[in-house]
Formats: sequence, C-alpha cells, structure tokens
Amino acid sequence: MFILKHFVEAGGLMSYGVDFAPLMRRAASFVAKILRGAKAADLPVDQPTTFELVINAKTAKAIGLALPQSLLRRADRIIE
Repeated sequence: MFILKHFVEAGGLMSYGVDFAPLMRRAASFVAKILRGAKAADLPVDQPTTFELVINAKTAKAIGLALPQSLLRRADRIIE
C-alpha cells in the first residue's frame, strides 16, 4: 500500500492518497497572493479534498491475490 499513485504505476499493488494536481494549482494561487503583498500568515490553511484509490490488477494477479469486486468498484483507476 502506497500513498502515491506513481509507485502503483511502477508495479506496486495499490495506493490511496491525495491527488496532488489540485493542490499544486492551489499553491500557485497562494504564491500569486503573496507576491501581490498578502501576508502568508493571513492566508487560510488549505486541506486536500480529493483522494484517489489506484489499483494495479496486473500486480495482484502476479502475486496470486484475488481482489474483491467491491474494492475494484471503489477504485478511481485500475491498471490492467
């Protein structure tokens, strides 16, 4: 089990973690505000709101693991 989907793309079994793309876009808006003169201490704390479950079915098959359909249905992405 990993926190980053990149490990699953490289052959790991599964990951559940934050989708970093929206966080990076949000970070850019914070940088822009700071460059325009806002104080960093006055900006709100931003929490992630999007999480992804990625499963590598090929790895599961290679290690002889049968994944339940209920888990596969919940996955945001399945690597075949």
